[in-house]
Order: sequence, then C-alpha cells, then structure tokens
Amino acid sequence: MAHIKKHLGFAGLIKTITSNIEMIDDKRQKAKVDYSIHDCVMSAFAMMYLQDPSLLAFQRRVQDRIHRNNLHTIFGVHNIPKDSQLRNLLDNLSLESLSPIFADFLHDLQRGKHLAQYQLLDGKYLIPIDGSEYFSSEKIHCPHCLHSKPKKGKPRYYHQILQATIVSPGQRYVLPLCPEPIQNNDGTTKQDCEINAAKRLIAKIRSIHPKLPVIIGGDGLYSKQPFIDELKTVNMSFILVAKPSDHKILFEWVEDMFGLNAGHQMTFTDPKGRTYEYRWINDVPLNGSKDADQVNFFEYRLINKKKTTYYNSWVTDITIDANNVTRLVKGGRARWKIENETFNTLKNQGYHLEHNFGHGQKNLSMIFFMLNLLAFYVHQILEFTDPLYKKVRYTKFTSRKEFWNQLRCTIRILIFPRWESLLQFIWDPEKGIPP
Repeated sequence: MAHIKKHLGFAGLIKTITSNIEMIDDKRQKAKVDYSIHDCVMSAFAMMYLQDPSLLAFQRRVQDRIHRNNLHTIFGVHNIPKDSQLRNLLDNLSLESLSPIFADFLHDLQRGKHLAQYQLLDGKYLIPIDGSEYFSSEKIHCPHCLHSKPKKGKPRYYHQILQATIVSPGQRYVLPLCPEPIQNNDGTTKQDCEINAAKRLIAKIRSIHPKLPVIIGGDGLYSKQPFIDELKTVNMSFILVAKPSDHKILFEWVEDMFGLNAGHQMTFTDPKGRTYEYRWINDVPLNGSKDADQVNFFEYRLINKKKTTYYNSWVTDITIDANNVTRLVKGGRARWKIENETFNTLKNQGYHLEHNFGHGQKNLSMIFFMLNLLAFYVHQILEFTDPLYKKVRYTKFTSRKEFWNQLRCTIRILIFPRWESLLQFIWDPEKGIPP
C-alpha cells in the first residue's frame, strides 16, 4: 500500500483544524465555562464528518458511552456540549475564525505535491465561482438573512453563499476555498448580492494566496466590465460565459470579423461521427463603451447526427490559438464541477446541506455551513491521498450513505484508538487492529 504523507492523513488534518481552533480568543468568563471552544467546534465538525442527519440525531448517539469515547479518541473531544450550549457558542464565533483552515488544507496539498495536478494552462489554476442557497424559511430568520417579499404570500427568508473551488477537467476531486456569505450586514439598507460577494471573494483569495496563478471561471453574470476590471486589479485571468443576449455588441464584432476572415476556426470528427467545432478571435471589445475592455472570444459547438447537442461561448484574457483552444473549452465547461461535484454532493449525497442544524441570530447558520464544507474537504483529501480510505470506501460499499451508516453503527458498539483502526476493522474485522 502506498505511503500517505503524515500531514495529509486524518490525524494531520484534524491537527490542522485543532491548531486553528486553539487560536480563537475565548472571551467567556473562565470560571463559568463548562465546554471549551475546541470541544464545541470539534463536536459540530464530527457531526458533519460522520454525516449525522441532524443535531438531534447526533445528540442521541452521543448519549452512548462508547460513542462518546470514540469522539475523544478519534476527534479529540473531551466534553460534549448539549445542543443549546453548542448552538450558543457557535453562533458567537466569527466566520474569520474558521476561514484559515481552508488555506492550510490547500497549503498541505501543495506541500504534498498534489496541487500541481490541477494546473490548467501555463501553471494557472482554474477556480470557478458560483452562488448557492442553503437555507430558506417563511418563519425562521436572523438579521443577516436575505429576504424576498412577494405581492401575495408571506416573506421568504434565506441564506446564500458564493463558493470558489479549484477544479481541473482531468481531476475527479474538487478543492473548496473558504466560502463568501451573501448576507445582509448590520446597518445596511441595501441587500447584498452575488456580484458584490464575488468582488469581496476574489480580493480575499488574492490576499490569502498572493502568488497563486488563478483563472476565475463563471457564468454570464460575471462577464461584465466592472467585474473583469476587478479581476485585472487582483491579477487574475478569467474564462467567463458570454451569451449573445448579454453581449450584443461583442457578437456583432465577432460576426463582422469572421465575415472579413479575421477569425480562426478548427473542426474535427471523432470515430463515432460527432463533430467538434471551435471558433475564436482575439482582441475584440467587450461592449460598445468608449473604454471597453479588449477580450478574446471563443465558442464551441458539439454536433451529433447533424444536431447541435451542446453550444457555449466565453471571453478570456488569455491569448487563444490552435494549441490551447481545446484546453480553454475544457476549462470553460469544467465550471459544472462546482455545481455537480460540490453543491449537488453537499445537498444530495449525505451532507444534509439544506437541513437547518440551527439558525441563530449571528453566525450559527454560516458556521454550520463552513463545518459541513470542511468535512467534505477532508473527505475529498482522504479519497485523493489515502489508499486505505479509498479502498474501504469503494471496495466495500456501493454508496456514500451506506459507508457512513456503517461507520456510525460501528462506533456505537466498539471503541477505536484512532481513525485508521476503524477503517482497518471495517476492511477486515478479523485481521483489523483490535479495538
């Protein structure tokens, strides 16, 4: 079995989380504190990691002595707080207290020589961004909630986040960066929106990763001059969807240039008869304004049995030629990974993203989201780097839910000294390390 690098093993990743938690300033009066910040945060993380469907289900399981012991040996939790104590403490945590963990995980992958596999072009990393809603209610709300007020019916309160994720067309696993909340802040009268969150997000990514070569991917919301100018300010490249309905002047320029034979195109057909068409042109104006940005345009069409089965078009700052146009198209199409491999997995593959673990009045809802995302991140890293985890997960079980159901059942009846012991026992109960 291949050797796993220590800092990328389960214990190393938990150590990274713990070291960040221990840096959080505890402003509570020490004499009245029954549960440490560490035990509260790690209890909530363990709940997300083991994919409990709710805080109530988690609390019912931890009433069992054996399960409590496993939380201590595997996750380092000494005293497990009650649900109200857990929610109250997490509600008062700042989002910034957990955000460094995402950067540390990425640094760990970089140290382990795994990040280089995600380079798309010229050493740059593709980071699509996309928004998603993870909470909605007509009754429960907090000062940070976004809200909509229909002409008829009750107001709806909801939470959204903007997620950035490092992806690669050739990689199954995605690497999430710290999410940016789309939320109302104290003292503001205008609701927050996705584009404003995106401006904050790219500034934070550049601040946290000042030397990381980045290509931002996004849908048509982002292919407007103000956001592209923001990307230039933070020295980021881009591959952004550009649709004819949103960029009429751009497409007029493109068609006029192709009419003058100033554009480029490439077509080939595969053995199954499918035709792939690429067209591109460099240095065209994004819009009709006097100070319009000059961008490079490319489009892709897939034709099967004389019918177009896929079409899309993008703008980029990367000079396009016959050597990189297919790679650029793969980068543009890889944007789906943030929806399918991230949001879809979190919502439908056992992470219960849209379940209300607790809403609070400050940051509880977002803290629970971040811990859920960190649990997903640890799972991604272990699937990527840990042969034992991958072997048990995919050889023994047909689904993610079945895998975690088995682990939750096992730690209710047996005590394990560490995470690897649990996996070895699941793999071979007779030869596994005795619990």
